[in-house]
Amino acid sequence: MKLVWLRNDLRLADNPALRHACAGDEPVAALFIISPTQWRQHKMAPIRQRFMLAQVDVLGRELAALGIPLHLLRVETFAEVPAALANLCREQGVTQLYANQAIEIDEQRRDHAVSAALAEQAVSCHWFNGCCVLPPGRVLTGSGEMFKVFTPFSRAWLKALDEEGFVIHRAPARRGEPLPWLPLAERAWVDEALGELTVDPRWPVGEAEALRRLNIFLEQAVLDYGETQDFPAIAGTSVLSPYLAAGIINPRQCVAALQQRLGYRPQSKAQPGFVWLNELIWREFYRHLLVLIPTLSMNRPFKPETAALPWSWDPDAFAAWCEGRTGYPIVDAAMRCLNTTGWMHNRLRMIVASFLTKDLHIHWRLGEDYFMSRLIDGDLAANNGGWQWAAGTGADAAPYFRVFNPTTQGQRFDPQGEFIRTWVTELADIPAAYVHQPHDWLRLKGRQDYPAPMVDHAVARVRAIEMFRSLEK
Repeated sequence: MKLVWLRNDLRLADNPALRHACAGDEPVAALFIISPTQWRQHKMAPIRQRFMLAQVDVLGRELAALGIPLHLLRVETFAEVPAALANLCREQGVTQLYANQAIEIDEQRRDHAVSAALAEQAVSCHWFNGCCVLPPGRVLTGSGEMFKVFTPFSRAWLKALDEEGFVIHRAPARRGEPLPWLPLAERAWVDEALGELTVDPRWPVGEAEALRRLNIFLEQAVLDYGETQDFPAIAGTSVLSPYLAAGIINPRQCVAALQQRLGYRPQSKAQPGFVWLNELIWREFYRHLLVLIPTLSMNRPFKPETAALPWSWDPDAFAAWCEGRTGYPIVDAAMRCLNTTGWMHNRLRMIVASFLTKDLHIHWRLGEDYFMSRLIDGDLAANNGGWQWAAGTGADAAPYFRVFNPTTQGQRFDPQGEFIRTWVTELADIPAAYVHQPHDWLRLKGRQDYPAPMVDHAVARVRAIEMFRSLEK
């Protein structure tokens, strides 16, 4: 018996571990492990847990239709996984385990322990790259080292992809008679572990839905992506991040679909489609960095010297940021959107992260954790990379004195205040001319229903720069 251990790769198509396991005639089964305690320790958002389990439910039914049973195990923490998996392999007569590699340090340690435990009972483990277009370690400098700077990584990544190429593999063929599938909602122990398994209608699951979104984006928005990607009131992004984070679709499928849509693979900013491809390369870069520098998974900064920065841990200021009560409309709209929908536009992620770290001078770790606790697309590599980029502690060639002005960012990227008025209901009736600096208008109207700015940005910016300059002394 072959066993496919599914993790953040919840799909049938182009799933290397599943494809290799289904080679040959030997019986195949699949496994998904539910780890509620570990998920809470990793700050996994409840909306992400429900989204992931809804996809497990769909995938279990689809596998059953192919004659492949999907086993579910509840194992509270990663430390308990090796023993639980060894027991399942004994019970089911498993001789080979197939899985796609994890990149996070806790997950890597878990997988090493699993390999050791299964080796003791002669179960061989086969690991594959299922989360990147090019696996970590494939894209190297001329001296054979992994990159720490994005731009040369991007050039080398494009060159390596041209040399290596890839093929998108279809879902496996049916392997036997269809099997029954008991929905997760009818399994009492799943409900007890995770509560109500309702799915947010904004985020329907399924590979078909992920491909539908991808195709709509490629047909309607990819050519204008460079001009529209930064405007949250415009439907100019792919909104695929939850599906990528859960592995419902993988980045190889995205690159292949882009190439098919354009008839070529863009190589520079001058070519249509490259700006979106570059976003996928950023995703790859952060994942490769997580493998190269395991301490990124341990709350450590990419730039070690920035560990000495005198960050604030002010709980009241942090709560105001979390709840969208900063007095800066674009920041408050973004945070309220996150808290309601579980998702945030990428430009807004940069704005609110800069505000927390450079205006409030609060440690980026608090923001990183809060995002993970709320985001449906929470992904350690992308989230950590983005937060450290904004905080000035990460892999970024720009100098530390880049500090986003939240007011001018709002004026530039939400010029009419459409996004702000959608989420900051106190400002729903404010004229566009005042929406980014509403306080004078509100005073004239005798209103006090929206908070005053909690900091003076000009003063906060100077303090942020001084923080970083102090490291040079």
